[in-house]
Amino acid sequence: MTFRRFLPVLAALPVLGILLWLGTWQVQRLHWKTDLLATIDRAEAGPPRPLDTAIPQSFTKVAAAGRFDHAREALLGVEVRGTTLGSHLITPLLRDGAPPLLVDRGWVPLERDRSVARPDGEVSVVGFVRPADERDWNSPKDDAAGRRFYVFDPPAIAQALDLPPPLPFGLVALAPADTPYGDLPAAPRHLPRPNNPHLGYAITWYGLAAALVGVVGVFVLRRPAPPPTQRDPA
Repeated sequence: MTFRRFLPVLAALPVLGILLWLGTWQVQRLHWKTDLLATIDRAEAGPPRPLDTAIPQSFTKVAAAGRFDHAREALLGVEVRGTTLGSHLITPLLRDGAPPLLVDRGWVPLERDRSVARPDGEVSVVGFVRPADERDWNSPKDDAAGRRFYVFDPPAIAQALDLPPPLPFGLVALAPADTPYGDLPAAPRHLPRPNNPHLGYAITWYGLAAALVGVVGVFVLRRPAPPPTQRDPA
């Protein structure tokens, strides 16, 4: 093999390594996402766990008891449903002898054309655990004075609402099965299921790696063109 034929092989090796690494990484993500979806299915099928002092895993279905502090409601994010702009209603759940818990009670329209249920007294909330968001340079700026938040950061939200330090996660309330559709807040009825596209991604990366091997193989194995024949001078 001449150096001219060996050079494309050298150039293709690091690219092949990157494609194989990306494919393997997506296979690992596929296993992780499959296990996560199975965990969510088991949590939804089973009864909620009582919220105790241990920090539960994300998407765990739990039950927490306390009193809603409706005077310190806040709005989180922006979400359009149909043609209506709205946000998620965040309400502190005050618990005796325990840190407050920020509860996402569901979606509400910004233009209030319907009443929002605000239960009084002791309540039991069943929902799933929502971890805090991570802030970065691209995170939108919160309007703490207006109680409008775009990053779910429990300590920052609690400080803006003049609350004691809360639990480091939130609770997304699930609507009871007998809740009429159209009631506000519009809470989810099922635990969320994240998308699982990693099998397709893995096939794509491995397919590109196979295509690269094929192209380089054809280039290396092809026969060199015969030199042009020279005519004898007349």
